[in-house]
Amino acid sequence: MPTTELQRINSFLTAFARRQAARVVDVQGGFAVYDDVFAHSHANNQVVIDTAVDPGALPAIAEEALAHLPHRLVSVLDDEVGMACAEPMPRAGYTHSTYLVMLHTGPVPAGGAAEEVGLDALRAPHTLRWQGLLPDVDDEVVRHLVDRREVRHRGADVVRFIGARTEEGEAASWADLYLEPATGIAQIEELITAEAQLGRGYADAVLTTALRMAADKGCGTRFLTADAADWPRHWYERRGFSVIGRSHCFERS
Repeated sequence: MPTTELQRINSFLTAFARRQAARVVDVQGGFAVYDDVFAHSHANNQVVIDTAVDPGALPAIAEEALAHLPHRLVSVLDDEVGMACAEPMPRAGYTHSTYLVMLHTGPVPAGGAAEEVGLDALRAPHTLRWQGLLPDVDDEVVRHLVDRREVRHRGADVVRFIGARTEEGEAASWADLYLEPATGIAQIEELITAEAQLGRGYADAVLTTALRMAADKGCGTRFLTADAADWPRHWYERRGFSVIGRSHCFERS
């Protein structure tokens, strides 16, 4: 896959992070984003490195930018830069995770059994899912993780929340869909299924619907990111996604 496709995706990710943020401060090699309303959300309060940076200086850059927060999160979009930081950052107490940029290269499905839903329909099941995933955190942290979806509308020209419902009408699986029809790029983000509904095809319905909606909006570049060490990457590969690049996250509590 041409490098330019990955560059376009990274530019989209950079723009989304900047647009979504309540406040942006440029730092060496990138920028820091902040949102005090969702202070417990690491993704909304982090350093994003999108150009070359001195790997040895990155711990100090992050410390200065995030000193007022109890956490540190640094996202490095370029694989080569991220690998160069893989020694100094863990030495400074950070854990290192690798994420795959996965492009949909399979045929676009005809349609899906999911639909666009409002945030109110997702709040209760999303809260329950986060409580199951993070049983040791307090209610305020969970609330920030759930309600941070509200500001994602700022990140892209079109933002939709896609959900598949049970026969009783409850949200069983859901995901974000970010669309930039002018550039032909779409991102599927945070696909989650309620624990009681796992293995029943609801995630497939959400993914299929999101891909169809993106294609209908003229978005030929449809992508998502997945943890390189976790099983969903293989689930996505079976559904027509291929790895075209990697990014890196460094986190410290």
